[in-house]
Amino acid sequence: MNIPSLIRSTVCICTFIFFSAAHAQAIYPIDKAEILAGSYFDIKVEFSQVVSPNEVAIEINGTPANKVIISQSEFIQNENGKGSSIIFRNVQLPKAGKYELVARASKEKLAVTWDVYASGSRRVKNVILFIGDGMTIANRTAARVLSKGISEGKYQGRLAFDDMPNTAMIGTSGSDSLITDSANSMSAYTTGHKTAVNAMGVYVSRASDNLSHPKVETIAELIKRKTKMSVGIVSDAELQDATPGAMVAHTRRRADKQYIADQLLASKAEVILGGGSAYFYPQSQKGSKRKDENNLVDAFKADGYQVALTKQELITAAENKNTKKLFGVFHPDNMDGSLDRLFLKKNTVSQYPNQPDLTEMTQSAIDVLSKNPNGFFLMVEAALIDKFNHPLDWERAAFDTIMLSNAVQVAQNFAKTHPDTLIIVTPDHTHSGSISGVVNDDKPGPLREKVGTYADAGYPNYPKADLQGYPSQIDVSKRLAFFYGNYPDHYETLHPKLDGTFVPAVKGEGGKYIANPKYIQLQEDAIHVGGNLPSHQESGVHTADDAVLNAVGPGSEKFKGFMDNTEVFKVIVQTLGLSSK
Repeated sequence: MNIPSLIRSTVCICTFIFFSAAHAQAIYPIDKAEILAGSYFDIKVEFSQVVSPNEVAIEINGTPANKVIISQSEFIQNENGKGSSIIFRNVQLPKAGKYELVARASKEKLAVTWDVYASGSRRVKNVILFIGDGMTIANRTAARVLSKGISEGKYQGRLAFDDMPNTAMIGTSGSDSLITDSANSMSAYTTGHKTAVNAMGVYVSRASDNLSHPKVETIAELIKRKTKMSVGIVSDAELQDATPGAMVAHTRRRADKQYIADQLLASKAEVILGGGSAYFYPQSQKGSKRKDENNLVDAFKADGYQVALTKQELITAAENKNTKKLFGVFHPDNMDGSLDRLFLKKNTVSQYPNQPDLTEMTQSAIDVLSKNPNGFFLMVEAALIDKFNHPLDWERAAFDTIMLSNAVQVAQNFAKTHPDTLIIVTPDHTHSGSISGVVNDDKPGPLREKVGTYADAGYPNYPKADLQGYPSQIDVSKRLAFFYGNYPDHYETLHPKLDGTFVPAVKGEGGKYIANPKYIQLQEDAIHVGGNLPSHQESGVHTADDAVLNAVGPGSEKFKGFMDNTEVFKVIVQTLGLSSK
């Protein structure tokens, strides 16, 4: 987000009063928004009718806006045929308090109220935010069963984040829908503002250009502008995907991946590790998805980054005491999950055999970032939990939840000698999975009769996990009966998919998705399950279930009870004291 213009005193906020109008009125930031004092954001007022500038009166806490806001406003006479708009870019409210913005024009009046809050002084040196993308309670339970084992009702161990002392239930809904996606849910964590599905770092207005919507400053931008801390971004998805993208980008459409790649370079984050190399190479290079000849890998090198393209190069670069900035990209798309990389060798592992584990990327990021005496903010995403929950592939999701636990342990080991570190582990949203029993191959009858429930379930017989927490075999004779609550038409096999990620549905006649016939061909007794989602959905979808957040370290006591996802940002910036300078 561009910086300069300031606000001289305070700015206003709105509760909506509607008159008859052809198009909806709106003010951004929206009503009841909470805004960090001193952060940058855009104000936009959208009238439902075409008006002239002299008809418009905008007040902030009863004072004309032009006496409060230093930056020049932009007036749009008729935006996309929906009425007049006024935009103030890069506004700041340096003082905490309640603000009311009232906008009037002819027969229209709009009003919103905002709560501008201060952070207080800095309480922590480092913050590590782990995102288990799409991780639901059942993913955690399955991971614990597989990695720790359970006997006579008691688990034989815990996941690394199970025993964190502070827990909160997180509401994930966006400004436009009960059901969120990763762009707007992560954007709430990184900006403290609600937005709509597919958007990040902006409020979704009626602007037609993806990059012209009213912007809000991200945590990475705040830290870079106000401190001397370092910033790290780690993901096993494409680095241009929604979660890492929300650290740096301002767009209405998360699909603007070339733009997000450019913003990663522009962010000056000291560590950037993950997949998505296709958007960092020029279009003339094989496999590139760019639409220009910019070579961002060369640009990172020119900017002083050590560049790693394999696991070995990553570890070598991180161990080098002279490495202060590190860029690593290990797959043209999303990286492969731990079940495939470590055991099955399916999906794209044979093509890209040198991908690092999330634990290795986390350790490398901490090794480099911790060289900064001013501290660091690191975001680590276990992205593939979500990407396996979507196609109903719970075993792969469970293995990557184990991998997340291992990565969190890396951070906890660091915190043992650096107790001034806040560690947060949370999903950005949830999925619908749940464990209903145990599938026992030795039970007689058709496939569904092999599902044991209650006392008939007993326990699964996965072999004891290795030191990393992974069992060596998942296609055992007694397996978890894990079912999703929303799904397309598909064939339920009640077996792990050993030949690659589950593809539950494929396009049939008329473009509607039907159960993938591959699985009835592979397994004669596979059960046809009629979908409960619209026929255009090829996989499972996100849910509105609360996310469970765990935290430890200075400031973690603020995480308790039920919290909105925007409050996660609030705790982070208050703990880092980001409005105090």
